Amino acid sequence: MPITVTVEPPRASGVEALLQLSDDYAFSLYPAESCYLLDVSELEKPGVTVFVGRDAGGRALGIAALVVKSDGAAELKRMFVHEDSRGQGLASALLTAVEQAASANGVTLLQLETGPLQHAAIALYERRGYARIPNFGDYVGDPYSVCYSKTLTPQLV
Repeated sequence: MPITVTVEPPRASGVEALLQLSDDYAFSLYPAESCYLLDVSELEKPGVTVFVGRDAGGRALGIAALVVKSDGAAELKRMFVHEDSRGQGLASALLTAVEQAASANGVTLLQLETGPLQHAAIALYERRGYARIPNFGDYVGDPYSVCYSKTLTPQLV
């Protein structure tokens, strides 16, 4: 099944439904205070880019967001693939798009937070060269947070 990954507004067709499924999934695994989910209005802020994976029919199957910080770093947020589309390489395609966009914007460090029960996500990040780091920012002290980072080579044009 051909998948395309493009930058889209967070209110584009099907994206809010994916965000809701992502919320439901996170809240089924972790306490609410350990779910650091950006809502649609936060995804619309400057410095945030939303990537959407769609099938040939235009159905939104996966999302990821890049949040660029002022210190040259960025954070991967809201990475989620619809349950019936997992195992087909979409998460990897989304991650590639995020990394390329981050590099193109001069980002040298890409960080992320996930949960210890998200084994497939952790395996993906580790395969892609992300290293486990101490929890940063809001995640410090949260036993339900696992943080990773990857050094990127900026591709400024």
